[in-house]
Amino acid sequence: MVKYACPESIEETAGTAAPEGERFSIRRMARLLKVSTSGYYQHVTRRAAVVATPRQQRRADLEVKIVDIHRESRGTYGSPRVTAELRARGEVVTKKTVAKIMASAGIEGISPRTFKVKTTVVDPQASFPPDLIERCFDQGRLDAAWFTDITYLTCGEGDMFLCAIRDGHSRKVLGYSIADHIGADMVTTAIDQAVATRGGLCDGTILHSDRGGEYTAHLTAVACGRYGLRRSMGATGICLLTG
Repeated sequence: MVKYACPESIEETAGTAAPEGERFSIRRMARLLKVSTSGYYQHVTRRAAVVATPRQQRRADLEVKIVDIHRESRGTYGSPRVTAELRARGEVVTKKTVAKIMASAGIEGISPRTFKVKTTVVDPQASFPPDLIERCFDQGRLDAAWFTDITYLTCGEGDMFLCAIRDGHSRKVLGYSIADHIGADMVTTAIDQAVATRGGLCDGTILHSDRGGEYTAHLTAVACGRYGLRRSMGATGICLLTG
């Protein structure tokens, strides 16, 4: 019965020098160790197939980092922002390479243009103050009219909303608040800031908004009454940033 030595034995004995000129004859060593040369070469081929090339290792490393960054952004980052983050971490990589790896991994970012968050929800039971503005946003002087609206912010921290109050004449933002929800509390916070910015001198100023439930809420009405603000509402969805 013929005994065969393990192919690794041949590789350790003779194959390690093969790339440098084969100091020993593979055929002679196979004969001495009583193994077939074909079996040895099959082993070498299989081993080479499972050893990653430097390029493959680099791609695998990038894929791990890309998936990690995408996960940290809660799935919002596309290839441009992932590329920027990789470069900030010291990686030298192109957006094209990042896009290819993201596509092969089946991940993609969220574009702000692919969806629209509804920020104006009307309370059907609410009563609406009259429209004191009638599209005349600039009343000709400071603090004649303030305009307020709520907008959605796209970021990696989840849903965030911005409520801002702006003077209709100077267009200066007087107060704002940011929250992870829409409600009258964020409106009153913005009102408090705006009033503080003007030193409390806002008695008789018009506060114009759309008909969202946060503006018709009792909490907002109380805040306006406390500072002498005159509430005004236009059509649903018409915001302060018009004009």
